[in-house]
Amino acid sequence: MRKNNMNRRDFLKAGGVSTAALALSTTGLFSFSESKALASPSKSKGIVGGYGPLVKDPGGILDLPRGFQYRIISEEGGKLSDGRPIPEKFDGMAAFSGVDNSTVLVRNHELTGNTKYPVIGKNPYRKEHTGGTTTLVVGADRKIKKEYVSSSGTIRNCAGGATPWGTWLTCEETLEEGHGYVFEVDPNDPENKLSKTPIREMGAFSHEATAIDPATGIVYLTEDAGPSYLYRFIPNDRSQKIGSLQKGGKLQAAAIEEMSSDESSKFYSGQRFGVVWKDVDPDKPTAEAGDKGCIAFSRLEGAFFEGGVFWFDDTSAGDKDLGRVYRYIPATNTLELFYESSSANDLEMPDNICITPWGDLWIAEDGDGVDRIIGMTPEGETYVFAENKINDSELAGPAFSTRGDTFFVNIQTPGITFAIWGPFARKNAGRRRQMGHAAPPKPYAPQVSDKLSAFAEVEGMSDLEAAAFQRHGMPIV
Repeated sequence: MRKNNMNRRDFLKAGGVSTAALALSTTGLFSFSESKALASPSKSKGIVGGYGPLVKDPGGILDLPRGFQYRIISEEGGKLSDGRPIPEKFDGMAAFSGVDNSTVLVRNHELTGNTKYPVIGKNPYRKEHTGGTTTLVVGADRKIKKEYVSSSGTIRNCAGGATPWGTWLTCEETLEEGHGYVFEVDPNDPENKLSKTPIREMGAFSHEATAIDPATGIVYLTEDAGPSYLYRFIPNDRSQKIGSLQKGGKLQAAAIEEMSSDESSKFYSGQRFGVVWKDVDPDKPTAEAGDKGCIAFSRLEGAFFEGGVFWFDDTSAGDKDLGRVYRYIPATNTLELFYESSSANDLEMPDNICITPWGDLWIAEDGDGVDRIIGMTPEGETYVFAENKINDSELAGPAFSTRGDTFFVNIQTPGITFAIWGPFARKNAGRRRQMGHAAPPKPYAPQVSDKLSAFAEVEGMSDLEAAAFQRHGMPIV
């Protein structure tokens, strides 16, 4: 994408380290005990403040906290189960339950034009294009059982999102004619007709990520462009079944407007602003969103829905172009600015995001220097979980197994997929919900003036809501 990265094989050759020696790496000198790995939230220091400092990986690939291990389970240029090469440019990814305690991963390949390792499918959308998805079946032993192409013939499959019904929405990040769509991929029925049929009413634009509210079936979508807009798709068919999104729906973009007297509370005085959703033409949504005064973000990236809250980030927003993280709460129609970077030492250019099984927010960086996985807790703590030591390529596609005992993530270039395990905290649904309403860590919280905070209190808004509105030009003070 933005960088020239050393090829992993060149790196190993230069360092005199064999690939076999790095197939399995253990960071630290020991692993935590089973009781520590399953510690309760109230007693485990690892939950509140992370997992301690990173330990230098002797293989020079991925630094992790003490007690954690990784296995490289897939590399670009290796072999799929049918002998064809594994495509390059690993990106967005999701994990689903498979048979015999296996995990099924669906992985994007952000490819366009000629490439050394294209996605070669048997039933492509457009046979001349090289992007698409592969699917990996990972056994309970965290080793590959099967790896195959699940969709092909698309362009720049950057991110996307899992559906509650077990499929993957892969998104094209392009404005090329006939592209820029979302496709539904069923890992259990690879390269079927659905995988090559664009969901046109979800819009033709430079798609990034999606996330679905399981309570309503509404799909939220981010756009990676400049400017970019936040969209939602309201399906006609909300059965939440395979193919239901193909039955049409309404595409809308988010705006901030002064609310009419019947929409705003009579208890508060002055102007009242709120999020409104405006219908846009799916054939030209970006232009219409701009014409209708919708919120112009800098460059939207990652998306995740958890506990009634939609999380998304703007990777190059802010005074220093280092990024912001937002959360939108559909039940209250509330948009909040949760995090705003002021220093690259804090967090540089947030990209893919997820909520961990125990309730922390994990953010993958895509900055100009070293890229990491940064964790934020509901208790207001921050920590680093992983750091790419090969090169300055981004970490992408963070996803946990449904059991919560394995974390999967990619280095984009050269394409490497890791399975990571160790003393992860156990699953905690209550804490995942808590994260959606917790205050941000103080060093990461957006700066709010006393005047803006006073206005927010008078108008019945949170500081985070007022900050989101103020950053996007609303004359609220």
